[in-house]
Amino acid sequence: MRLRFTKMHGLGNDFIVLDGISQRIRLSEDKIRRLADRRFGVGCDQVLIVEVPQNPDVDFRYRIFNADGSEVENCGNGARCFARFVLDRKLTGKRNIVVETANGVMTLRVLDNDDVQVDMGAPRLAPADLPFTAEEQAITYSLPLSDTTLEISAVSMGNPHAVTVVDDVKTAPVETWGPEVEAHAQFPRRVNAGFMDIVSRSEINLRVYERGSGETLACGTGACAAVVAGRLRNLLDSKVKVNLPGGSLTIEWQGEGQPVLMSGPATHVFHGQVKV
Repeated sequence: MRLRFTKMHGLGNDFIVLDGISQRIRLSEDKIRRLADRRFGVGCDQVLIVEVPQNPDVDFRYRIFNADGSEVENCGNGARCFARFVLDRKLTGKRNIVVETANGVMTLRVLDNDDVQVDMGAPRLAPADLPFTAEEQAITYSLPLSDTTLEISAVSMGNPHAVTVVDDVKTAPVETWGPEVEAHAQFPRRVNAGFMDIVSRSEINLRVYERGSGETLACGTGACAAVVAGRLRNLLDSKVKVNLPGGSLTIEWQGEGQPVLMSGPATHVFHGQVKV
């Protein structure tokens, strides 16, 4: 089976995007891992698939697979790439695109400067929504690791995030803490681990160790979760520049019950075909 694909990235968080409307796609976890492998495949953090929606009121179905082959609920950087892909490949003429995901319906808007704004929906904070094992909902929780205890915020942006404030993300031991947090027993479905330092009330620096992918150059849902966590702790204002290793996103959140808006670029790298 040969598949046509497009390689894209959002701030260095890279994707293989597959058009599942004009070609038939059947991928096992093993084949996804092979595609995502940077030595034996095309190489990516995640594989994104465009499909015909099951809901007649939306434009597309948006599916996301991590490099380890597992399907996940949400990816903000991927959503921006998804929007540019379906518009540029002429699968739609709309600049406001509604998609269904494993977590519900999402609205994507291609802006005049070709950045994409994503309505990520309202964050969910109840431990059961991540899921996260805790006695009751709180703004922060103590999370014991092998050699330290972190103070985390637990936020669901359709996928689970544990956010820790650190003094300096450049020196924070993300490569050590990240895997421990991701696989922590209190997160039965694993979790994305975010580490942020506060530059000002309108700017943060962020590194994210993503569930199933390891540390990536950018994580859109992680940026959203970090701003939510900072707002809940009264550390941030409603509009925040989030600096990630691959570039910057703008995140806006007015408070509980309101949607999180994420704006940033999506870039085509190349098109190709691959034998699977």
